Amino acid sequence: MPVKIGAVVANFSANTTQGPIKFYDYQGNSWIVLFSHPADFTPVCTTELGRLAVHAPEFKKRNVKLLGLSVDNLKSHVDWVNDIKSYCKDIRGEFPYPIIADENSEIANLLDMIDNTHLNKQNVELTGRTLYVIDPQHIVRLIMNYPTSTGRNVDEIIRVIDSLQLVDRIPQIATPANWTPGEKVMILPHISDQEANALFDGKVDKVSMPSGENYVRTTTNYSHS
Repeated sequence: MPVKIGAVVANFSANTTQGPIKFYDYQGNSWIVLFSHPADFTPVCTTELGRLAVHAPEFKKRNVKLLGLSVDNLKSHVDWVNDIKSYCKDIRGEFPYPIIADENSEIANLLDMIDNTHLNKQNVELTGRTLYVIDPQHIVRLIMNYPTSTGRNVDEIIRVIDSLQLVDRIPQIATPANWTPGEKVMILPHISDQEANALFDGKVDKVSMPSGENYVRTTTNYSHS
C-alpha cells in the first residue's frame, strides 16, 4: 500500500551497519530522514550518502537522525561505506548513520520504497530514491521520490525540515516558494488581522490583489513567536 503524508510508520526490526535496531527505539524523540538508494557501489548513490554524511552535524542540530536502506547485504554495505568515506574526504570520524540491509525487501515493501522499473543481476526488484521525513510521533511529513538518474539535493531536505519544524512551532504560518530561514513567511488566510497583528507585534505586510481578497499577508517578525 502506498505510504502517504500523514501516515504513521509502523515499527520494524532491521539489521544495519551499526547493529540491529527497532525503528521506534532508534528514533526515540527525534525526527528521522529515512531514505532508500538503488544499490551499493553505484556512483550517484555514493554522492548522496556521502553528502548526507557530511551534513550530519546540520541534521543533528535540528534533532534529526538519518537512516538509509537498500536490498544489498550487510557486508556489501560495510565495504561500500569505506568507499564513500574515501570519496567524500570531508566525512569526519566514523560514518555517522546506519544503513539497513534489507535483502528480502521486506522493509522496502512495507515502506513502499521499491522501484518496479529496475532489477538487479539476480532479477530482484531494487529500491528507488525514496525519502521520508518522519516526525517524533512517527508520522510521515514529507515524501520525495527521485528517478535513479538524479541525485537528491541535501540542502533542500534540510530546508524542508526547517520549514516543518517552524510551522509546528507557529501553526499560523506557512513558508512560501524558495523560502529559507529568516525570510518572510506567509500568514494563513483563516488568521484574522487582529490575531496576526498581536502574534507578530503589528509587523504584518499586506499585499493588495486585483481580486480584492485579503489572503496574501507576510511577516519576517516570527523568531520570537
